[in-house]
Amino acid sequence: MEIDSMLDFLDLNFGLIWFNLIQLGIAFILALPIALNREAKAQGAGLRTFPLVAISCAAFMLVAMDIYTNPDSQARVMYGVITGIGFIGGGSIIKSDKNVHGTATAAGIWLTGAIGVSVAYGRYEIALVLSFIGFLVLHFLEPYKRALNSPNDSEE
Repeated sequence: MEIDSMLDFLDLNFGLIWFNLIQLGIAFILALPIALNREAKAQGAGLRTFPLVAISCAAFMLVAMDIYTNPDSQARVMYGVITGIGFIGGGSIIKSDKNVHGTATAAGIWLTGAIGVSVAYGRYEIALVLSFIGFLVLHFLEPYKRALNSPNDSEE
């Protein structure tokens, strides 16, 4: 009986819990191709960072969509998420005298944030395309980038 009264006090909606779990799971799975690529390239952000960015962005937007019915309020939350993810990505960029490293990782972080926001809004087609194209760009364009850049002109 005591557990039932605790659940009544919490007022949990198990249907909503499953919905959110599925949404966050989709964001997690769609961030994995990019995360695996960055991890394989031994970049600073990888298998943990990218899925966490995707699910946290989705979570912020799911909460905003649940609390704020006004699209302007939801947009302000999205602006904050976009700015915050840009700040995190900016931290992965390292500039030395002749080189800049981490720009692809920073862009990937921002991309996984967009995946999370897309999933939260139920725009799975956008999230899927972002995941697919992001992986293709990071994985298959790297050899061409290396061939085009001289050894002193390095940008990730």
